[in-house]
Amino acid sequence: MEKNRTVKKGLAKWFGKDRVGYLFVFPAILFLFVFTIIPLLVSFVISLTNLNIFLEWPKMIGLDNFKKTMGDARVWNAFRNTFYYVALSVPTQLIIALVLAYWLYKPTRFNKLCRSVFYVPVLCSFTAIGILFSLMLNQTVGYIPFLISRITGEPPALLADERFAMPIIIFLSVWKAFGKTMIILVAGINDIPTTYFEASEIDGASKLQQFFFITLPNLLPTINFTLLTTLIGAFQVFDVVYVTTGGGPMYKTETMVQYIYLRGFSEPYELGYASAMCIELFLVIAVIILIFKGYMERKIANNM
Repeated sequence: MEKNRTVKKGLAKWFGKDRVGYLFVFPAILFLFVFTIIPLLVSFVISLTNLNIFLEWPKMIGLDNFKKTMGDARVWNAFRNTFYYVALSVPTQLIIALVLAYWLYKPTRFNKLCRSVFYVPVLCSFTAIGILFSLMLNQTVGYIPFLISRITGEPPALLADERFAMPIIIFLSVWKAFGKTMIILVAGINDIPTTYFEASEIDGASKLQQFFFITLPNLLPTINFTLLTTLIGAFQVFDVVYVTTGGGPMYKTETMVQYIYLRGFSEPYELGYASAMCIELFLVIAVIILIFKGYMERKIANNM
């Protein structure tokens, strides 16, 4: 009896109402630990070695890989291209999604149809989209250069032109992803109490005034979430660049993740050096996300 009572007390301790929540979040925590935290720690350890892809016994070289990145012009170029991509794609995607969400948030048949159409690219593989558009923009067989040639007389090599390559990649990224952001913002707008809009209409507020003084302030928590997730994804852009331009022309579209991949999985196969760049990219993303998170949380607190 005493033993059974001890077992019951032990079970009550771990399965009680105040502890049962931990059991529900445990699988997610375990998944995060196994597939995020452990690989991050292993990546840091690898960055301190000269490990290559052939997995020969590595030698500890300390911070030499990090020092080497400081003098690598392609690292700075990749960071510059990545920041350029993020600075243009993230605000453009957020603004387009916000405008369309405000236009389509009401549950009419037409609005639901438009939402579904805009969401379709989200369901498609970014690699497949990149291959499709690389064919459409190909100087030899592409339909878009053919249409341009009817005006200029010669089909342009758009993806091989330094002026157009990165803007095209940004356009593809925004076109593919804005539907997801729009759906999240639609849910956020529909969560705003309708009494706010009804009261403002009685006071004579216009739709534009409702947008800036009711919708935007109440939508800040949702905007905060979409902004942070979009920023993290934009800093890790890889697939669309890899299948469209391959980082060209003249490395003008080479992003940080693509350079990490090329350095680690092609000649000279330096996994240690690639891991060092991974750590640097992680730190850059972490600092920027913390700054934006702090700023947005202060804005939300001021609007509460």
